[in-house]
Amino acid sequence: MSITGFPVYRPRRTRATENLRAMIRETEVSVKDLIYPLFVVPGENVKHEIESLPGNYHWSIDRVMECVDEVVKLGIPAVLLFGVPSYKDAVGSSGWDMNEPVQQACKLIKEKYPELVIITDVCLCEYTEHGHCGVLQNGCTVNNDETLPLLAKVAVSHAQAGADMIAPSNMMDGYVKAIREALDAAGFNHIPIMAYSAKFASAYYGPFRAAADSAPSAGDRKGYQMDPANSDEALREVALDIEEGADIVMVNRLWPSSTLYNVYTKPLTVRCAFIMSAANTLWLKLQLKKAGLTKNVSLWKPCWASNVPVPK
Repeated sequence: MSITGFPVYRPRRTRATENLRAMIRETEVSVKDLIYPLFVVPGENVKHEIESLPGNYHWSIDRVMECVDEVVKLGIPAVLLFGVPSYKDAVGSSGWDMNEPVQQACKLIKEKYPELVIITDVCLCEYTEHGHCGVLQNGCTVNNDETLPLLAKVAVSHAQAGADMIAPSNMMDGYVKAIREALDAAGFNHIPIMAYSAKFASAYYGPFRAAADSAPSAGDRKGYQMDPANSDEALREVALDIEEGADIVMVNRLWPSSTLYNVYTKPLTVRCAFIMSAANTLWLKLQLKKAGLTKNVSLWKPCWASNVPVPK
């Protein structure tokens, strides 16, 4: 593309006023881009602020609609459910228990707001007693292939409860194929999969792991989550998930800057909450709180982020 140079072309002409800048702004973030994270827990009358994610709460089923009502009133089109179960075991069986918080929340929300998009996280880390994303082999290594049918059971249970979209975040090889086949076999071929196709191992998950009570009790997740240095491998992961049947793919980098611009990405709520927490504790000056969040959200969206979450 040939561009006439200075002084014929002066880019600053269209930067002179806010209205001019708004007219040519390439990236706009609106409420329709947002997905609201909901953390549902066992018990009654629970509304407990999550210390690691200020402004976000643990909700029991009898109170979660207080938050959902507000989400709908604000015009936010979707919620993403994360569950803390009433029990945990070696294989994460509470993950497909229809009486557990995620399944019950799906039913409740869908009954009152059928048009609200319900997205559910599919992983075993919240449901296993060891906190890893799959079944352990010899007590230390995640057994990939034994984990796949369990993930599929979780996904089908969510669809049966009323979920509109499945968002598997476990980073097992072949997980999209396993979930797609299970959903189709159960009569849910209309339910899309939003895959965490390139999920990088990162300490930035810390606040979320505390919120979901899903930190590993021993070891780490570097054996199945990606090396943050490998952008080429990330593109291969994305291609594999598309081939297996993913309808939406995303990068979950959780890093101060992202460099994978050719892939759909939806960073989780942790990054927003990190900025908000920093402002609240004077790590950032308070007057930068709104500007810092807006800048980061705007940077996520151009040509590679179709939806972004928002902390309360």
